[in-house]
Order: sequence, then C-alpha cells, then structure tokens
Amino acid sequence: MPNIRPSAIALSIALAYPLAGHAADGSTTPTNELQKVEVTGTRSKLDAARNGLSPDTGSSITRISKDDIAALPQGENTPLNQVILQTPGVVQDSYGQLHVRGDHGNVQYRINGVVIPESISGFGQALETRFADRLNILTGALPAQYGYRTAAIVDITTKGENEQQGAGSVGVTVGGKGTLQTNLELNGTVGDFSYYLTGSYEQNKLGIENPTDSTNALHDQTHQGKTFGYLSYVLDADSRITAMFGTTNNRFQIPNVPGQTPDFTTDGTPAKDSATLDANQRETNRFGVLSYQGSAGLSVDYQVSLFHRTTDVHYRPDAVGDLQYYGIAADIVRRNVADGIQADMSWRLNSSHTVRAGLFGQHEKVSSDNDAWVFPADADGNQTSGVPINIQDGGRLTGDTWGAYLQDEWKLSPALTINYGLRYDQAKTVVNESQLSPRLGLVWKITPELDFHAGYARYFTPPPTEKIDTTSVQKFLGTTNALPSDANTAVKAERSNYLDAGFAWAATDTLTLGIDGYYRDIKHLQDEGQFGNALIYSAFNFARGRIYGLDLSANYKDKSLSGYLNLGLTHARATQIETGQFNFDADELAFIQQNWVHLDHEQKLSASAGASYRFANGVALSGSALYGSGLRDGFANTEHLPGYTTVNADVSKTIDFGGAMGKVETRLSVVNLFDRTYQLRDGTGIGVGAPQYGQRRTVYLGLTKSF
Repeated sequence: MPNIRPSAIALSIALAYPLAGHAADGSTTPTNELQKVEVTGTRSKLDAARNGLSPDTGSSITRISKDDIAALPQGENTPLNQVILQTPGVVQDSYGQLHVRGDHGNVQYRINGVVIPESISGFGQALETRFADRLNILTGALPAQYGYRTAAIVDITTKGENEQQGAGSVGVTVGGKGTLQTNLELNGTVGDFSYYLTGSYEQNKLGIENPTDSTNALHDQTHQGKTFGYLSYVLDADSRITAMFGTTNNRFQIPNVPGQTPDFTTDGTPAKDSATLDANQRETNRFGVLSYQGSAGLSVDYQVSLFHRTTDVHYRPDAVGDLQYYGIAADIVRRNVADGIQADMSWRLNSSHTVRAGLFGQHEKVSSDNDAWVFPADADGNQTSGVPINIQDGGRLTGDTWGAYLQDEWKLSPALTINYGLRYDQAKTVVNESQLSPRLGLVWKITPELDFHAGYARYFTPPPTEKIDTTSVQKFLGTTNALPSDANTAVKAERSNYLDAGFAWAATDTLTLGIDGYYRDIKHLQDEGQFGNALIYSAFNFARGRIYGLDLSANYKDKSLSGYLNLGLTHARATQIETGQFNFDADELAFIQQNWVHLDHEQKLSASAGASYRFANGVALSGSALYGSGLRDGFANTEHLPGYTTVNADVSKTIDFGGAMGKVETRLSVVNLFDRTYQLRDGTGIGVGAPQYGQRRTVYLGLTKSF
C-alpha cells in the first residue's frame, strides 16, 4: 500500500457545489462576510434565527435550490438519492444506496434542522424531493454540532414558509415500465397558522434493480405511497410551534432470474420454475416531530424538538421456491421504534464570538422475528432430508444514544473565522461506548474571489441499532442454513480522525472552480452487507480502515444557462474483520485477516455532469450524466466491475390550454437516453447478495397543474 501523508492530502484545494456557485464558508456566492445569514423574500426573523443554529464553518457544503431541482431531468420527480448523486464524491449503488467519500452509508437526514431517525434500509426511498425548498449537503470535517452519521449531512428546508397563500399543485406522470405516478401539494396561511401538505402514489415495474441484463425484469412490480406535512403557528414575533410528519408505505416484488436449477429438493413437490417465484418485501416508515423555536432578546436563539419514528421491513418468501433454490424460506420482520429529543441554542456574545450548544437523546426498541424453514444437513452442508424443519429465531434489543456539544465561532477578522468545539457521545446497544470528540475548522477569505477552508474532526459513529444482526448461529447448526463460523456479534462504534481542506475560486461572475481533499484514519470501521436472500442489511466491523480522496468541481450559472461538472477519486481499504465473522466463508475471512482489502463500495473514479438552458419562448432543455469506474467484486473485493456512463435528458414548457385547464407544465424525460446496459453488482464481493443492473431506457411524460 502506498505511503500517503495525511498532511499532503489535507492541503488540497476545495469545494463541492455542483448546482450553484459557492464559497468555502458555504454561501452560494462569494461574499466578504463569513457565515452570513441571508434573509430574502418573505423569510421571517424566525427562519433566519433557525438557520443561525446550524453553522458549516470549515466543512464543504453544496446548496441546492428548488430552481436547481427543477432544472434536473424529471424535476421534482427526481428521487432524492439521484439529486444527491449530482454532488461531488457521491457514488451510486444498488437498491438506491449512496456512498459519500468512501463510506458505506452513514448519511444523516435533517428536516428544518431536526435530525430524522434513520429507517431500516431496504431499497425504498423514505423521503421525497418534492417537499424540499432547498437542500444543504455538508461533508468533510463538520462542526461539533453534528454527530453520529457524519459522511454527509443532508439538511432539507421544507416548502411552506415562503409559499404563496392558498397555492398548490396536482400532477400526474406516465411512462415506460408501467409507470403511473400522481401527486398533490397544498399550502396556505390563515392568520398566524401556515401549512404545507403533500402526498404521492407511484406504481411501476422498476421496484428493484433487474438481476439480469434484460430490458424488463421478471416479477418487479412496486407500489409506493408517501405523505409529508409541515404545520407552523407563530405565537409572537419571537416564538413559534411547528409540527412535521411523514409516512412511507412501499411494497416490492423480488425480481426473478429465469433458467436456474434448484440446489435442494422437497419431498412430494416438483421443482419450481425460477421465473415464477413469488417473494415480496414491504417497507414502512412513519415519523413525527414537534418543535418549539424562540429567541431571548437579540442575541439568543433556540429550538427544542421531540420526535418519534416507527419503521419496519417484512420479507415474505416463496415458501417452496426459496427452499428449493436457497435451502431456507424465512419470513423475516425487523422493526424499530425510536423516541427522542434534540435541543440547539445559539448565543451571539459580541461581533467576534457566537457560542452554540445543544444536546441529543434517543431511545430505540428493536425487534427481529425470523420464521424459517430449512432442511437437515450434514457437516458439509449437504441436504440429508427432503422434509423441511421449522426454526423460530427472534431477538429483542434496546438502544440508548445521547450526546452534547459546545462550540465557539470566533471571527478573528473580516477575512478569517475559526470554529472550535467539543462533543461528547455515549451509545449503549450490544456494547456500551462513549467518546469525547474535538472539532476545529477555519475559513479564510484570501481574496474576494479565493476562499480557503480546512478542518479536523474526531468522529464517533455508533452502529445502526436496526442493523445489528441477532441471528442465532447455534440454532441453525446441522441445517442448510448453517453459518460458516461462530464469532463476535457485538458490533462496535466506529472511531475516526478526519482531515479535510481546500480552496474555492470564483474565476468569473458565472464560473466557480474547486477541489477538495480528505483523509480518514479509522478504528472499528463499520460496513454493512446483505448476507441472505432477504434484502436486509447487517452491520459488522473491520479492525482498521483508511479512506482518502479528492473531489473536483466546476459550476457555471448565468441568466439562461447553467452547468456543472464534478469528479471524485476515492481510495477505501480495510483489514481484519472483528465482528460478524459468521457471515463469511473461512477462506475469505482468513484472507481479510492478513491483507488490506478494498471496501465493496469503493469506486476509484466517479463523475457527474449536467446542463440546462431556457429559451426565450419558455422551453427548457436539460441533461445530466453519471460515470462510474465500477464497484468492487470478486473474492475479497480483489476485482472491480466495468465502468459505465449513463445520460438522462429532459424538455419542459408551461403551456396555456385556456379555459378550465389554464397553464400546465409539461415535461418529457428520458432516463438512460442511449439505453446502456451496465451492471452495478454481480453478486460477488464482501457482503454483496445478488446481481443488479442499472435501469434501461425509460420515457416519462409529466403534467403539473398549479392552482
């Protein structure tokens, strides 16, 4: 392995703002005042105060407005993960997963500054792009305010505060692969009360990536329903109460691979055609947040939030087919219920110092039920009977997480700002761990056009409670589901040192260039894998990990034309699996114990690009492209898949039909314009469960009527 000095990586050049101009302090245009809070349009004093609770000094930030979203192919119908993919350092994976700067997941979602507890990962999207007024995506060395999931912070500011009174819209999209999507938005203001409500329903035959290279997958129907609501009541000029809620109900068929031969036999039952299997998975997520926001005089702002989230995943097998092809038919239910509190406070001591403090606490209850049918087997795993036996394997787990932080934003001069702080976190699940984490970040405006930022962060990442595997190794001994080994199941918290630095250069009024470098040294590196035929992930640890890389960006924006180009280079390796060893074959486990291996989600080179142009007659053309050099595969991730490029395109125009119809926005979109066949996964590699191919060419027609 090459000897890379952290200091050399940390002093690279930086910033990552793909859809708008940027500066190293996180503002969307170069500015002489660092950490400036912009108050525009009808944004109230309370909105500005809430924004002031969330600093980004020293980190890299991408700001995406609703106009930027509208300029993407598919507009607001673009899935949230696809929006985030248009930022530097982000890699796409199967099942809608994202990997930011070499991390498996580790992404934290916030809505209006409030942490939304993560759902059990499957392949559905729990949040929609539609309700976002803007997105801020923070990466790098984050201030002490941010903890737990730190590869990226996706902070969504919702529509509702600045929407036109009594406004709304209704839309419908139809297209290939059996696509039908409808959506409704309503918002308005009555005195001091305002609301924003949205709901959508979608069905198509693209629920999960196709396991074959065919144009259409077998048995891949999905039905997805989502709702979101934001309610706000202003008590007085200095305080308000807000409530948010969201629901997701996604149902998926598990795609089939035709022409397979069963590995097991069932007495009295003929072999089932692999093209006719009927396995299904359902994912639900429900959350609610109640917040009180206030100001104490001119210098203190605060927000206190209570939250609740319930999420579950239910895999229902094909009772006969799963037994014949996999040797196990398991009806699996995982459920997680979380309740907690978050409080943040900002105190402007004087013109040079702003002190921020806060706390976070969460209690979780996790249950896992596995009603499994398996065959008896000998010591080598060979089936010894055609009569299946039933094994009940369930587990219960509670998790408690709490943390507190204190930080000071110190403005040494108009050109230099330092943010330093500490946070303390404790997590108790299968293990009880804690850490005191220092943070330091700075922003230096060298010239009006050139910004430099740098930061150091000590991170503490508890394992996702809902992904801790409670499988009983002993119960499945002597069956066709016997696990390769028996070892430590107590997944540990990841601990890492993170260095990040760089420059952003406003080359002209319309062109911004940037480059950003990062280095992480990690103990107990967390990873996740799919170790069964159910599409549910389980967490495990490597003893050590090293991740470093470089992000480059170029952004152009004028009145009618905008464009961006991002490039990310990533190196991610780890060694010695120290928890969850029972999921691995002995030879692979032994190899990893003696060697540094590539992480399965490492992609050496990733790129995204896009452009949009609006003509004087109102017609808008847009396009986007993704390139990936290929994720890892093969024995212990020693190989990688071929590279690929996909292109999406879009044309839109608002047409006045007159009469009752009036003005309607029409949008024609094409995903994978050139119908490229490309493979995201081939079913090999560490923790990879099945092959998946990318979406083939699909055409959509969308109509949206505003009222």
